[in-house]
Amino acid sequence: MRIRGQIGDWPVDLTVELEPDEWAQLRGQIAPAEPEPEAHTPRPATARSDDRTWEAAKAVLQEAGELNGPQLLERLEVLAGSETAGKRLLVRLRHAAEVKVESAGDAPLYRWLGSAGQS
Repeated sequence: MRIRGQIGDWPVDLTVELEPDEWAQLRGQIAPAEPEPEAHTPRPATARSDDRTWEAAKAVLQEAGELNGPQLLERLEVLAGSETAGKRLLVRLRHAAEVKVESAGDAPLYRWLGSAGQS
């Protein structure tokens, strides 16, 4: 593999040579990137770990009955593995038919209503 270009004002001409077994090892270390979905194309719903995480997020609120936003977010972050994923679950819960969100002082209160939307 030959790499040519510039870094700032410095010209770069680099040749990397690997044996076939080294290429195979390198391919095993690199996971193929998933293509970015187009903005106008909806992602297909699949029974993946996202669905299992969503069901677990609903179960967290269902078991508690009600939680304020910061408490629920903290639990969802742990469940989802990151702050960003936890926030996505929180937003999804906010719009779920089984959940009622009420203003309660400084933080919203998330209350589980159940599948019929009534307690």
